[in-house]
Amino acid sequence: PSADDLAEEMEDVDFEDEGAEEPDAEAWDSEDDEGVEDGMEAQDDSEVTFSLHSASVFCVSLDPKTNTLAVTGGEDDKAFVWRVSDGELLFECSGHKDSVTCAGFSHDSVFVATGDMSGLIKVWRVDAKEEVWSFEVGDLEWMEWHPQAHVLLAGTADGNTWMWKIPSGDCKTFQGPACPATCGRILPDGKRAVVGYEDGTMRIWDLKHGTSLHVLKGQDGHQDPLTCVASNQDGSLIMTGSVDCHAKLVNSATGKVVCMFKMESVTPKAPIREGEEAESNSVESLGFCNVMPLAAVGYLDGTLAIYDLSTQSLRHKCQHESGIVQLLWEESSAVVYTCSLDGAVRLWDARSGKMISEYRGHSAEILDFAVNKDASIVVTTSGDHQAKVFCVQRPDR
Repeated sequence: PSADDLAEEMEDVDFEDEGAEEPDAEAWDSEDDEGVEDGMEAQDDSEVTFSLHSASVFCVSLDPKTNTLAVTGGEDDKAFVWRVSDGELLFECSGHKDSVTCAGFSHDSVFVATGDMSGLIKVWRVDAKEEVWSFEVGDLEWMEWHPQAHVLLAGTADGNTWMWKIPSGDCKTFQGPACPATCGRILPDGKRAVVGYEDGTMRIWDLKHGTSLHVLKGQDGHQDPLTCVASNQDGSLIMTGSVDCHAKLVNSATGKVVCMFKMESVTPKAPIREGEEAESNSVESLGFCNVMPLAAVGYLDGTLAIYDLSTQSLRHKCQHESGIVQLLWEESSAVVYTCSLDGAVRLWDARSGKMISEYRGHSAEILDFAVNKDASIVVTTSGDHQAKVFCVQRPDR
């Protein structure tokens, strides 16, 4: 047997105990909140619970420099910066008057930015715990810090992408089509950004000159709104995901579509439950593996698809009981993390397609999560008004 096979066997041995708790999963299907609550209290794998939010917690980020601080934003119009080790509040990012849907630290953890749905963006200096800049745009769709500079990028419902220098506030806008800029990502070179739009188009922007380098539309674009974009480690490849259930692989230098990953539904659809819409599937999240030519795509129907980029083929399908909200790859291994509407975080070995472990503790769906650099902790946010810290360090690393 190859080393991989042996590793797989060892994993099965190591994690047998965790699998034993699977029958519990039944409790999750219940639409009855009380049942869910009871099921939850039986199993809470988290180390720390942060419970200062009074409504759903929509977003979380970890500070990149030390990975010791988290920022969370919620439906209660509040954002908090707190310590991951003990859940201790560092400071509140006050002054928002709408749900805080975006929050993140600058590359060096000096600043933290919070953005609410109505478009009020605030930046705070972390060490001084004070606001240093704020700006109001149209309805906010997404927000991201530059990977190497104190520069903030945000996309709004009017189709614009905004770029600011922080804290001076020098501003540039990139005008897209007259429809929401639904997702965006600065490429690793720090000179370009990819932005996806509600009309199915995608643009690669030159940040310095404010010009559009490539536009994908029509057959090259998507048929429905874009939901997510990602790039590989060197920025040579971009992947776009859409409500049309397709994921497209694009060469960022030429703007050409390399291939399209299309999820063929082979399993018969489960009967439609009351209050659910038929056939509501879409790509919800995607990302590239740093150590192997693999990409992962998470779908609303609960499918995690692992695609092999060298052969442009489906390698594994990992089925979840309910929709995938987000996925993240571990920085230096072929392990992919998913969080889903059933309130669990799962770790998958992308080489074998097998689940490594599962963590529970929330009594509602997980809405966002973050993994620290050495892949020892996961911080989750949920519709149960809580954020939780899970220790995921494994003995085999």
